[in-house]
Amino acid sequence: MPNLPLAARSLTTPSLADRLALRERPGGAPLLRQEWGDLLFMHWPVPAALLQPYLPPRLQVDTYDGLAWLAVVPFRMSKVRTRVSPPVPGANEFLELNVRTYVHLDGVPGVWFLSLDATNALAVWVARTVFNLPYLRATMRLDSPGPELRQFNATRTHAGAPAAHFRATWKIGPPLPPAEPGSLAFFLTERYCLYASNRAQTKLYRGRVAHAPWPLRTAQVLHYESSLVEGHGLPTPTGAPLVHAGGPVGVELWPMRRV
Repeated sequence: MPNLPLAARSLTTPSLADRLALRERPGGAPLLRQEWGDLLFMHWPVPAALLQPYLPPRLQVDTYDGLAWLAVVPFRMSKVRTRVSPPVPGANEFLELNVRTYVHLDGVPGVWFLSLDATNALAVWVARTVFNLPYLRATMRLDSPGPELRQFNATRTHAGAPAAHFRATWKIGPPLPPAEPGSLAFFLTERYCLYASNRAQTKLYRGRVAHAPWPLRTAQVLHYESSLVEGHGLPTPTGAPLVHAGGPVGVELWPMRRV
C-alpha cells in the first residue's frame, strides 16, 4: 500500500484482491477452533450514513454498489475448544445471535458487531473480557420441526442491556454454488476479519478468522419478528431481507491485535 497518511489509508476501499488475500490462512497457531452451523444470514441494504455513527472513528462502513448492509444472524456454535484443550462438556456448544455490519480499515475488510447474544455465560464473559466484543446473555432455543425447517427463539437476559427478542422460522432450500468473487453474496458472507474496540472506542482491535468458503443454500423466511435492531436506536429494516442458509463450517480464530 502507498505511504499514505493515516486518515487516507483508513478511507481506502478494499479491492477485490484485498478481499481474496484474506482467504489465505494466517501464520501461527489459532487461539480457538469451533464449528458454525444451522446459520441464517438475513441482510438489509441501508444508507452508509445511517451506520457510520455507530463505528469507532477510524473504521469506515464497507459498501457494495454504494449501499451498506445490516445483518441479523442466528446460528449454532459447536465443537468450541482452545488450541491446547479439547471441547469442554457444557461449554463447547451454544446458540448465538448477532447484529452486524461490514467495515474496513487500511484496505482490510471485516465485520463489526453491534451486538452478540449467546446462551453460554462463560463464553459471554470471555468474549467481553478478552476480545472486547459486545456479547450479551440470552435464553435461546433452536428447533427443527421438519428436515429443512428451523425455528429460532431468543430473549435477552443480560443485566443492564436493552431488552430484545427474536423469533424466526425459515425453510432451507437447495445448495448454491460457491459465491463468485466480486458478487454481492461474496461481499456479505466471505469475511475473514473481525473488528472490536474498548468501551470508550479509543482502542481498536482486529482478529483474523479462517474457514472454507461458506457452503450456502437458498432459504425462505416464513416468520420473523425482532427488536434487536431497534434496541440499538436504528430504524426497523424495511422490505424483505436477502437471505442465505449456511454451514456447517469449521472455523479457526486468531488473537485480537491492536491496530
